[in-house]
Amino acid sequence: MPRPAIDDNSRLAIRLKPSEKAVLMRAAAIEHTNLTTFILNTAIEAAQSAIDRAERISLSETDTLKVLALLGNPPSPNEKLLAAAKALPKE
Repeated sequence: MPRPAIDDNSRLAIRLKPSEKAVLMRAAAIEHTNLTTFILNTAIEAAQSAIDRAERISLSETDTLKVLALLGNPPSPNEKLLAAAKALPKE
């Protein structure tokens, strides 16, 4: 039966094969750090990279030029946009 989550517990338990642990321990030794620090630093870097990829939009040079052109000279609003603007609550 799984244990209930504890809000103030900062521990993380993982299960891994002995061969996987050996690889991690070897890498930690090469980096002159302990296993916990090595795993935490590596996981944080991977997490930040995943977050960055999810939160950024990469545009080609052509698309970048199109966006800049539209920002510099926006098209006039169409009927649908005008109706949406009128439907906004007035403050």
